[in-house]
Order: sequence, then C-alpha cells, then structure tokens
Amino acid sequence: MTTCTERRKIPMKPQDVTNGPGEHAIFMVFGLRDEKGALNQVKEMCADFPVVARSLRTRLPASAVSCVMGFGSEAWDRLFPGRGKPKELEVFREIRGAKHTAVSTPGDLFFHIRAARMDVCHEAASIISTKLRGAVSYVDEVHGFRYFDGRAIIGFVDGTENPEDEERFASAVIGEEDASFAGGSYAFVQKYMHDMEAWNALSTEEQEQAIGRRKFDDVELGDEEKPENAHNAVTNIEDADGNELKIVRANMPFSNPAKGEFGTYFIGYAGTFSTTRKMLENMFIGEPEGNTDRLLDFSTAVTGTLFFVPSMEMLEELGEED
Repeated sequence: MTTCTERRKIPMKPQDVTNGPGEHAIFMVFGLRDEKGALNQVKEMCADFPVVARSLRTRLPASAVSCVMGFGSEAWDRLFPGRGKPKELEVFREIRGAKHTAVSTPGDLFFHIRAARMDVCHEAASIISTKLRGAVSYVDEVHGFRYFDGRAIIGFVDGTENPEDEERFASAVIGEEDASFAGGSYAFVQKYMHDMEAWNALSTEEQEQAIGRRKFDDVELGDEEKPENAHNAVTNIEDADGNELKIVRANMPFSNPAKGEFGTYFIGYAGTFSTTRKMLENMFIGEPEGNTDRLLDFSTAVTGTLFFVPSMEMLEELGEED
C-alpha cells in the first residue's frame, strides 16, 4: 500500500498550515469591499504578510507565533483573474442531511493566528486589521484557547487523529497533482456551538460512545464496543485503493460563559478539499445514509467556508501583481 507521502512531491514552502493548534488563536474572516482601491490594498497585504509574521517572531522569539492568510473562491476570482484557479477551490456547497446541515456562509479573506500568548495574537490581528481597513468588512472573529491538556470544550482530547511527521505535511499541502498551486493548502472552517446542558446530561460512558474514545486517557474504543456512528468512526475515510485519507486539524475551543455560549472552531487543512468534504458528508449525511455523526446531536455548525492558502512564495508573488 502506498503512502500519501510517497505519492506526492511538494516543491514549494507552505504557510504555517502544519503547525499545532497553539496555546491561543484568533480566527478572522473578512468580506472584500467594492470600494475603489480595495483590491490593490489586499494585494499590498499579500506582499506585507510574510514580513509581519517574521517581524513578530524577531520581536518575540519565545511566542511561537504563526500566521496564515487564505482566500475565498469569489475573492480569488476578483483579485487574481489571470492566475487560473486551484482545482478544488469553490464556494462551499451546503451539505444537508435528514437531521443535520453543514451550512455554507460567506467569506473572502481568512486569517489564522496562533501564539503562546494572547497578547501576541492580538498584536498580529491588530496589524492585519489596520492594514486592511477600508478594503474589507467584518464577517467573523473567534478567539480560541488551549483547554487543559489539549481538550475540546466537551472534555475530550482533540486532534488525536492528526497525521504526524511527513504524512502530516503531505496530508495538508497541495502537491504535484495541481502543480501550479503546489505548496498551497485548502483551509475549511466551521464554527460549532455545543448544547452543553444536553451533553453534560449524558453519562461518561455515553459520551465515550459518541466520541469513540475514553474520556480520561484518550484510548480508542475497541471495534466491538465502538458504535458505527461514533465521531471517530464516521470521520475515518479511505480512497479507492484502501489508503487512509487524513487532514490536519487545528481546532480550538472558545466560549462566552456569561452568555451560555460554548463552541469549537473547526479548521482542517488539506491538500485536497475532496478529502474534507467526504468526511463532512459522512458526518452530516452518513455512510450508509442515516448513519450520521452522534456528536452532531449536541453540536450545530453555524458557519462553513472554504479558503485557498497559497504557498509563501506565491503569496509574495500575488503582492506584486497589477
């Protein structure tokens, strides 16, 4: 059986799409305005963006800061009409099952900022927002945090299924199958709101059946005790040759306890968006149909947007376009 790494060669340096979730994160989504000069202002941001990240790393070397910039399908068409288009970049098409829906929501520009300290995330977000002022409109902003030992807000360790080492790189980054955009990545984001009252009403054993892992030690349930609709069962997919397909998740919990809001910001980086979409179809429609993700009975997706994240080299080139 061939591995993902063996099948794909990736010649260009990607943005920070393979980094871990970090201690703190800010996710920002903007819409692109129609005002004169907006397109050029965004292109200037493309040229400046690598410099912003390098400057923060130089000023704050212990902060582990990383930054990612991505583009929605419609924004890409407006900004770079002569560039062609990544093969799988599109406006995310809603996935509607009998019980649950993966909604599609608008977004033109996306920024994912990670650091060991929230003040560093704030500094990066402020610099980016100032540079784009007047060219974009606010769509969404979420501040995420590390919860205990890397757990989701529902109490289970998150990211256990992530690939590691070379497989991690090959899973997250576009290779020679789309050579013009090699080194790039597809970032798909969803904001999930959790019904914590209903979730906490379950016993620990019932929660473990929904996730497919033990809550305390993160050990995977055996096949004989794991339900077919457990979260980690429905998101385990293979290609036609039996190769397991993976994406790199960098999910973060967020909450507003006084408002009773508790959520997970899902972000999956992938070299092919079709991999992420297949996972979503398994979750929201089911395979076979009706075998939907048990976790969705307690979690509602309120956003859903696809972005293309160019390689570092391409991002700098985009900043030089007329």
